[in-house]
Amino acid sequence: MRVLIVEDDDSIAEPLGQGLAREGFEVTRAATGAEALATDDVDFVLLDLGLPDTDGRDLCRELRQRSDVPIIVVTARSDEMDRVVLLELGADDYVVKPFGLRELVARIRAVSRRAQTAPEPTPVQRLGRLEIDRRAHRVRLAGRDVELTPKEFDLLAHLASDPGAVFHRQRILEEVWDAHWYGPTKTLDVHVASLRKKLGDPAWIETVRGVGFRLVELR
Repeated sequence: MRVLIVEDDDSIAEPLGQGLAREGFEVTRAATGAEALATDDVDFVLLDLGLPDTDGRDLCRELRQRSDVPIIVVTARSDEMDRVVLLELGADDYVVKPFGLRELVARIRAVSRRAQTAPEPTPVQRLGRLEIDRRAHRVRLAGRDVELTPKEFDLLAHLASDPGAVFHRQRILEEVWDAHWYGPTKTLDVHVASLRKKLGDPAWIETVRGVGFRLVELR
């Protein structure tokens, strides 16, 4: 597996690269956002946010727009909202500095397994007036496009994978946000509220008190 380390600090990048090489990874490095965007054919990206030429969050967004390559953000920021924003921008996971090599390697392998076992996109799914195109990442309601953030789309698609079934809150957080999620679950409620508003009727997503949520097909 070829891992791209996007890190401008030599004192971090060099030992990290050596450690990953000992674990059997093929390592390449970019010290700037421009170098990262010019590096092709990588299987995994480890992205530091503090880059000299660009905001790491903008780089994360651009990398995700270009490809589905798995991204783990390496950050010194431990605030919950920072983590939520990173996951919204398309990061698959995050590691807060300082971190251990074993933990990082375990997360790389876990994210890789999820990426490899992800089901192929299904054809356009229609639920009453709602149309979900997973391949095109597009949602239409009664023939009109519904503008969703990447994470709102992921949440809706997840609930739509089994319409009418109740999805437990923790399962949603683990499968839509992060397998290592341990923070407050209020981000889920915020996204559900936003989805309900954009779909024009709160009845699309039903709250099952004390359990979770389910998608209800409206005619």
